[in-house]
Amino acid sequence: MPLPTVILPGFFESAQAYYGLEKSLQNLGFPTVTVPLQRRDWIATLGGRPVTPILQQLDYTVKRILEQESVSQINLIGHSAGGWISRIYLGGVPYGKLNRNLLTGTHENICSPKTKFGREPLTWQAHPKVATLVTLGTPHTSLERWTRSSLDFVNSNYPGAFYEKVRYVCVAGKTIFGKRRFGNWLAFSSYKLTCGKGNTWGDGITPIEAAHLDGAQNLVLDDVMHSPRTSKVWYGSQKFLPIWTQYLA
Repeated sequence: MPLPTVILPGFFESAQAYYGLEKSLQNLGFPTVTVPLQRRDWIATLGGRPVTPILQQLDYTVKRILEQESVSQINLIGHSAGGWISRIYLGGVPYGKLNRNLLTGTHENICSPKTKFGREPLTWQAHPKVATLVTLGTPHTSLERWTRSSLDFVNSNYPGAFYEKVRYVCVAGKTIFGKRRFGNWLAFSSYKLTCGKGNTWGDGITPIEAAHLDGAQNLVLDDVMHSPRTSKVWYGSQKFLPIWTQYLA
């Protein structure tokens, strides 16, 4: 039987943008849920602050589906920033701080009432729970000042496909070549901010070289756009699903 699957949205995306992918995976036989993020949930991570609030919601979602499906492992799909955040979640090195605000207002059911408050960094150590990690258009490296601290943490502590018992599948797009001209300027700027050079291939946001990890199953898809909100095809479109879903457990 296919393992249940959890989708972690990209930076400043809500769960709603991934409902099409969620439904497609369900039709393939994978019980699938998306971490129930809203765009405002990302505000607490702005300015280079830790992504702990996102990790807490991810952890709650994973524990819930493991219990519902009576299994010990899941597949985890991280889009864009959701991919490197997932790598933090797998790890055992303390990161960030507990966010007290998640126990108030609209987030009061996200964390267990037994959660202890404190200023200590948290340890997730979720790698035994994850059979396959798929990252879609994830910038696994970045020179951008606000995300660099967290990405440096990830790559220093968990370089490449770090956990041997986790299958890492990193999917990149070869769609737009960055150039200093109209129509390619956004791609050029984004690529340069990510890997230091703009004249390279990527999905319009993430360059190929930043989307892959040493030791992973690295894939490149032609003509795929970065965002699930695009009017064109993206990583979760039907035509691309057979290419990377074959690696799901």
